[in-house]
Amino acid sequence: MKPILLAKARFRGASPEEFRELLKETLGFDVGMPFEGVERILCIQPHPDDCELAIGGTLARLSREGKEVEYLTLTDGSAGSRELPPEELRKVRRREQERAAEIIGVKKLLWLGYTDTKLPYSDDVREELIGIIRSERPDLVLAPDPWLPYEVHPDHRKAGLLAGEAAFFSALPNVGEGNPWDVPLLGFYYTDNPNHIEDVTGFLKLKLKALKAHESQFKEDWNSWEVFVRSVARFYGEIGGFKYGEGLRILPTVLFHANPLAGVL
Repeated sequence: MKPILLAKARFRGASPEEFRELLKETLGFDVGMPFEGVERILCIQPHPDDCELAIGGTLARLSREGKEVEYLTLTDGSAGSRELPPEELRKVRRREQERAAEIIGVKKLLWLGYTDTKLPYSDDVREELIGIIRSERPDLVLAPDPWLPYEVHPDHRKAGLLAGEAAFFSALPNVGEGNPWDVPLLGFYYTDNPNHIEDVTGFLKLKLKALKAHESQFKEDWNSWEVFVRSVARFYGEIGGFKYGEGLRILPTVLFHANPLAGVL
């Protein structure tokens, strides 16, 4: 919990654990078991490879538990090389993502195809996402944390904001086209403020295998990337009490609006 809010909570005689218990009692959501009851997951990523790099172990684990995982990739990844021209790279990265998704166990791949580095933050894109969410009807939407400190890539910040807005507005019949769908849970990866650490100790090798499929991104400096991935997993693992972990901030979607406690629950 953030220091100021934690101090206020203690001053008023409440603790983070008591807030979480209240959440469990009122909304039936257990922070310690966020995937309980989840059957369909839509992982929204700004570029091919983000879902695997951030939470590939978690997604591999969930797919093997029988949950249906889908990817929605917002841009074409055409800026991610210093050797290949955009037209060629666009095709290469789609093929790489298809191979990596097969390794993870992803059931369906959806693409918007916006130009890499130029994802619009607009009502039109949000309407597209709302339409996809209403069509796919996920129990959980995942996206990059748009409030990650020092995140300089605009596609990541915009993807997180658009995904969160779309997940929230999808339930409102007067917004967008199609039948409303109430997304029960919204989660953010690439976060420095997780409320759940998933144990991926048994799935890190599979995550690394999936990342290796993105040869245009990782092959040349694979050793460095493997060290980075393992280091981040050890960081989260230390928080959760595991060898390797992946961090997420997951809450009922309704709590991501006008709720000062969304960042501390």
